[in-house]
Parts: sequence; structure tokens; C-alpha cells
Amino acid sequence: MKACVLLSLLGCLVVPTGAYILGRCTVAKKLRDGGLDYFEGYSLENWVCLAYFESKFNPTAVYENTRDGYTGFGLFQIRGSDWCGDHGRNRCHMSCSALLNPNLEKTIECAKTIVKGKKGMGAWPTWSRYCRYSDTLAWWLDGCRL
Repeated sequence: MKACVLLSLLGCLVVPTGAYILGRCTVAKKLRDGGLDYFEGYSLENWVCLAYFESKFNPTAVYENTRDGYTGFGLFQIRGSDWCGDHGRNRCHMSCSALLNPNLEKTIECAKTIVKGKKGMGAWPTWSRYCRYSDTLAWWLDGCRL
């Protein structure tokens, strides 16, 4: 009984109440349908890997990075100070809240703008760290019916 209660408590701590988490294959399908498979030469596996390490597939994630002084929005944790909102460069020409929609339309549109830049997917340090040289990228699509 104690173990059951403990596991329930841990479950509440791990996933915040109200979190909107998409499945891995759902993310893959939405990103493929949005035209990201081999967009600017990056395979769909790279995009799904990035989405996992940025937001754990939570399209409504907002993370305030106080150490580096920025807030990340959505599935790819797009930086508000550079890419969206009223108080920055707004290179994607949209509100940051538009990046929090589970349909991912605006998120994909903005990600395409970002990856067209000189850094490509290297604009996301997380991609460089966890996905760029991974020899297990195929796993991200394993079992998905695309």
C-alpha cells in the first residue's frame, strides 16, 4: 500500500498537472505533415529527437532559463527574446503564445525560419549535444506508421 501511494506521489511530481504531452509517433507525424522531413537537409529523426530533448514532447511547455536570461516556448523551446513576442527581435513574426498550440502549425513555421539561418539545427545547443552525432536516431521513428 505504501509503495502504491509513493509511486502515485512521484507520478504527480514528474508530470505537472495539466501538461499536454504528445506521443513520439504523433510528434513525428505532425512534423512530417508540416514539411520538416529533410527540410534544409535534416531528417525527421533529427526533429523528433530535438523535440524530445527540448520539451519531452510537450507543445505547451514554457521554460524560463534564468541563468541565460531567456524564456523558451513550445515543442522546440523557441527563445522568445529572438524569435517571437513583443519584446525582442521577433524574427518569426508571431506571438510566443502561438508556439504553444498542440497543432504545431506556428511552431513548425518558426522552426523552419530558425533552421534556414547559418547555424541550421545548431541553433539549438540541445540538438548539437544529444542528436547531431547520435548513432541511434532511427529509434525516434521506430514503430511509427508514417
